[in-house]
Amino acid sequence: MKTVKLVDLAKVIRSKNAGPDKITFDIIFNSRENYEAVKASKALTPETVTKLFNVPMERLSDFVEFDPACAIKFTFYRTSPSGSPGDGDVFGCQQYAPLMDVEIPIQE
Repeated sequence: MKTVKLVDLAKVIRSKNAGPDKITFDIIFNSRENYEAVKASKALTPETVTKLFNVPMERLSDFVEFDPACAIKFTFYRTSPSGSPGDGDVFGCQQYAPLMDVEIPIQE
């Protein structure tokens, strides 16, 4: 078994606002094969993404493996509304970086 970084398997890894109180993350894959391999690896689950982002499980709003689009999407509740004092990323677009280096175990 080998490992491959998520960034090398996905076409898109991004984060963005999902309303004023949520940030959503999208991982869209290059191919169905890559998508299915990541799903099968269980490297991205509600438990692993909350741990990766150091977020308590109760802040996870949604976690969806969306087969028709070969995509995984999850959403966190923000600790304060977008644009409020102290918010470091009004648009939520700079939060995805920890996902890029996630190691995915792949069957050879």
